[in-house]
Amino acid sequence: MTTLLNVPVIDIGPWFTGGAEDKARVAAEVGKACEDIGFLVITGHGVSAALCERVYATSKAFFDLPKEEKLKCARPDPTQVRGYAALGSEAVSYGLDGESPPDLNESLSIGPPDVDYSDPYFGGKEGRIHFAPNLWPQQPADLKVSWLEYFGVMEKLAAELMRIFAVALKLPERFFDDKIDRHISMFRVLNYPDQPDAPLPGQLRSGAHSDYGSLTIIRQEDRPGGLQVCNQAGEWVGVPFVPESFVVNIADLMMQWTNDHWLSTMHRVANPPRDKALDSRRISLVFFHQPNYDAVVECIPSCLAPGETPKYAPVTSGDHLLSKFVRQASFGEQTLDVAKAKAMAD
Repeated sequence: MTTLLNVPVIDIGPWFTGGAEDKARVAAEVGKACEDIGFLVITGHGVSAALCERVYATSKAFFDLPKEEKLKCARPDPTQVRGYAALGSEAVSYGLDGESPPDLNESLSIGPPDVDYSDPYFGGKEGRIHFAPNLWPQQPADLKVSWLEYFGVMEKLAAELMRIFAVALKLPERFFDDKIDRHISMFRVLNYPDQPDAPLPGQLRSGAHSDYGSLTIIRQEDRPGGLQVCNQAGEWVGVPFVPESFVVNIADLMMQWTNDHWLSTMHRVANPPRDKALDSRRISLVFFHQPNYDAVVECIPSCLAPGETPKYAPVTSGDHLLSKFVRQASFGEQTLDVAKAKAMAD
């Protein structure tokens, strides 16, 4: 069977409305995409377009605020992914031990809301790390409402995608349910501003990286300078834009669960062409799905062929995530000016 070298568009509607054969067909299509390229674009998901537009509107209003206003909800610590991260404060390639100039984006992030800290699972030492309080901006006033609604819709969609994954992997449909019922997912909105100045050598809107958890769900805009995926031929290919669709990719923990049968693919966000750089702003809604912090990720039996051995030692979702954040935090407080100085010195 031919290996997919471009990101496929898959209608998952029959998963929700059809019978067993329809669900099996959708799962097979999704499994093929996860095995070959690690990315797919989904339609038929049932998520309200009006809700997405509300989230876009409140997000744009936030990023249009003066920097000093946005910094009022700045992250308290690089390893605590809650709150605002300013333009040039991150370089995601550091998560893979790479080096690059700062990424040309800013972001606002939240985690699971309405946490009951009286429950030891959430209020204990490890729980406090992964369920840190969210930091909400005072403006715009309706941002919190729309974001909380969107977070709830995304966690339901992610749970259904995990069930599709289970069927594709020849597992019981609800195999992953008890591993994601207290998930530590993150919702992040990224703003990629216009680029009046040319980027530094090697600088991108978001550097090449893979994601950390089980899967990622992205709502993207049709704007210059977009998401690209490195396929198995080593080519960078663009992710197609389909109105009202979502981009889905699997992440590192899913690749480990499947013993590398499925791919957590390197991807990046490219810069716009210079002739479109002054009208290239894009906002992406990104839901990073991460299993329960105590969920043990180890090779799924159906992914271990006779004579094979697991490629990864068992690891908990929480420990894996923290190890990635520690690497990312090593980027520290490096600023765009420091990066420019280093580039000049080189």
